Amino acid sequence: MFILALSNVGESKGLGWKQGRSKSSYGRKSYGLKSHGSKGRHVGRGHNKPPTYSSPTPIPSSPPLSPPLSPPNVGFYKGLCPNKLVDIEAVLAIKVQEHFRKDPTILPAILRMQFHDCFVHGCDASILINGLSTEKAAGPNLSVRGYELIDALKAIAEAQCPGVVSCADIIAIATTELIKLGGGPIYSVQTGRRDGLVSRAQDVNLPSPFLTVSETISAFNEKKFTTEEMVILLGCHTVGVSSCAFFQDRLYQGTTQFDPIMDPTLRQQLMPTCPKGTTANNSTFLDQNPQSSNIVDNSFFDQILKQRGILPIDQALARDPKTVPFVQQFGQSASLFNTKLASAMVKLQALDVLTGNQGEIRKTCSRFN
Repeated sequence: MFILALSNVGESKGLGWKQGRSKSSYGRKSYGLKSHGSKGRHVGRGHNKPPTYSSPTPIPSSPPLSPPLSPPNVGFYKGLCPNKLVDIEAVLAIKVQEHFRKDPTILPAILRMQFHDCFVHGCDASILINGLSTEKAAGPNLSVRGYELIDALKAIAEAQCPGVVSCADIIAIATTELIKLGGGPIYSVQTGRRDGLVSRAQDVNLPSPFLTVSETISAFNEKKFTTEEMVILLGCHTVGVSSCAFFQDRLYQGTTQFDPIMDPTLRQQLMPTCPKGTTANNSTFLDQNPQSSNIVDNSFFDQILKQRGILPIDQALARDPKTVPFVQQFGQSASLFNTKLASAMVKLQALDVLTGNQGEIRKTCSRFN
C-alpha cells in the first residue's frame, strides 16, 4: 500500500511480502513491526458487523506537527545553482508534468516509493540503491517502480546544478508535484535533505495490509504519526491498484478471511477478476469509484463506508471505532481531506531526514558516491 506499501503509500500490486504469524482480525498472516534507528549516518554501507452511521462523532484535532529540522525548508536550493537565476525545483516539476501526461499511473507509483523510503529509517533515498541485498531487493519493494523518472530528474539536476540536489529531495519534489497533478492538495515542498549511506534489505519492515487497525496504529505511532494522520495517509489508497493476492480470500465463503459484509455488488464484480482457488495476478483499483480511481480525493473514504474497500486494512478503517470518526469526516469534507493530507505529507517527507553534513549528495541515485 502507500502507504501500507505508504503506503502502501498507493499501489500494492505484487508486493512480495514475507508472511509471519499475526493476530489479524481477518485471520491472515502478517509481518513483524519493529522500529529501527535513523539510517544513513555513517554506519557502513475487523470487525464483521458494520457500524451504524449517523452524523460524524466530534473528534479532537491532532496535536500540531512538530517542525522538521532546518533544513529541509521551502526554497532551499534558491541561488545554489551556477546560474543563480535557475529555479531547479521548478525545472524538475515541469519534467514531472511531462511524464504524468504520458503515464498518469506514475502518481501511485511514486507515492508508494516515497512511503516505502521514508518508513524505513527516514526519507533518504536509500530505496534507490541497486544491489542484491539493498532495500530495493526486499520483498515489499520488488514491485516498486518509477525509478526511471527519478533518474531522469537527477540527470536534469546534475546538468544544471551539479552536486547540489539530493535524490531524497527529488523523490519529495516529484511526489508533491504528482499529488497536485492528480487533483490533490497543493502544498510547498520542503527541500534540503541529504542522501543516506546505508541500504539494507533486512531493514525493510513495512506495515502489512493484513494488520488489524490497532496494530497499524501502533506501527504509525512508532513513527510519531497520530491515528488521524494514519487514516489520512492510508487515504492515499484513493489511487493505485491491488493484486488479487491481497483480497481474494475476502470474496469466497469457506475461507478464513471471508468478509460477509462486503458490498455484494462489488463481490460479484471482483470474482471474475480473482477466481476462487487460482493464483491469478490480476488487479483492481483500490478506489472502486470508477470516476475517481486515479484522482487524489476523498472518494476512497466514501467507498469504504459503503463496504467497498479492497485491502483488509482499508475496509477495517470504516469498521473500527478508533478510526470510523475520521473516515466519516474525511468522506464528507473534501476540504478537510486536502488540508489534513497536505499536513501529513509534509510530516511524512520530513521523517528522520539527514541534514547538514549528514549523508551525502549522490552523483547517481542508484549508487553511493
